[in-house]
Amino acid sequence: MKKKYWELERNILILIAIPLPAFAFAYLYTTSGNMELPIPTFPLWLSMGLLVGIPLLLAFSYFKFNGGVKQLRSTEIPLEEKVQQYCKMTMARFWQLFVAGFLCAFGLIVYENPGFTVAYAVTLVLTSLAKPTPDRIIRLLRLKGEDRATIEAFRIREG
Repeated sequence: MKKKYWELERNILILIAIPLPAFAFAYLYTTSGNMELPIPTFPLWLSMGLLVGIPLLLAFSYFKFNGGVKQLRSTEIPLEEKVQQYCKMTMARFWQLFVAGFLCAFGLIVYENPGFTVAYAVTLVLTSLAKPTPDRIIRLLRLKGEDRATIEAFRIREG
């Protein structure tokens, strides 16, 4: 189980790190004015669709994950199975945050609308709040006793 947690942590960090340079490039491109790229034009309705779609994707991700955790809490399955299900739900959530990050970068570079910067900031906040930690797993799954101690041991990384 501990190995599964550390694999999850590694994969989450990768999913967090990949959209960062894409958004940073889009932000610097739109604010500096030093570089000119041949960016194709897209219809304006796509901009509005993205500005509505990104928050909807973030809300969907939030509610889907929290609903899954609530359901997981109420089932009487072994801890190992709960942690495995939690890992699956967390990866699904971070793939959605990953897509939202790239949509923000795309929207910003194509439309140069500051709304995409705000959307990316919200995405980053949700990403930081959603990052799995042993304490968060214990709190979300409401673990007690031996199960809690097992998850608390995840903090210690083995070499």
